[in-house]
Amino acid sequence: MVVDCHSHIWNAAEHIREDFLRQGSASKAGGVRINVTMEEHLAAMEPVDRAIVFGLRANHAGVVVPNEYVAEYVNGHPEKLIGFACLDPALGEGVEELERAVSDLKLRGLKLGPIYQNIHPMDERLQPVYRFCQQRGLPILFHMGTNPIRHCPLKFTLPIVLDDVAIAYPDLVMVMAHLGHPWERDALVTIRKHPNLYADISALHYRTWEFYNTMVLAVEWGVTHKLLFGSDFPWSTPAATSEALGNINTITQGTNLPRIAREVIRDIVERDTVKVLRLE
Repeated sequence: MVVDCHSHIWNAAEHIREDFLRQGSASKAGGVRINVTMEEHLAAMEPVDRAIVFGLRANHAGVVVPNEYVAEYVNGHPEKLIGFACLDPALGEGVEELERAVSDLKLRGLKLGPIYQNIHPMDERLQPVYRFCQQRGLPILFHMGTNPIRHCPLKFTLPIVLDDVAIAYPDLVMVMAHLGHPWERDALVTIRKHPNLYADISALHYRTWEFYNTMVLAVEWGVTHKLLFGSDFPWSTPAATSEALGNINTITQGTNLPRIAREVIRDIVERDTVKVLRLE
């Protein structure tokens, strides 16, 4: 089973402000085309068996994607796609909207972006949401790690802040996106201590040296089993991410640098994230 646990869908013209488009597209060397169609998303997901899809609701950052938009897309391809809802607590959205998204729209998890929403992950407005998700078995994927949007505060995205959430809600299943880059070491030690906290490897591979060193650290800390495959489409694709993982040891040629075992790479790519996140 190959599962892309991290992919985006939206209509940029309707859902994203110009300043986010401009700054967000510059987040990757060479730029990235953020505005993608549903058809392009589905084509990019062709190599994987399942894909988790979400938009984002973050008025502070300038991205507000209706949950209905995501639901319409994923419910048209139920054999392939799993939709996650999004909430913006700063807009007063909470359990009531999440209940509607789950019950009426058939979305099956939650995506939060504290850095984009200008809210600390332990903010009081999020506590009822965490309780609801823990009770209902809904996984939460957090954007954790840097971004280039100038007015979005980095302090809300440090991986270690999820330690407090995991301590308060030990049965809540959570995923730390992007392995908290560039604070990957903090992310690794945080996921190591909490059984229900995972991290995805999306948007890491195009920084080759950092990606390699992160994987070495994951092996040394004994947490490769907590890493989930993801692309962060449209910033990357499952095919490009899988290829980069497969070629990760190229950087060690002619050196005594440690190599990442092939079985470690295979296990990450083939990990059944649907089962891990209890979405069966």
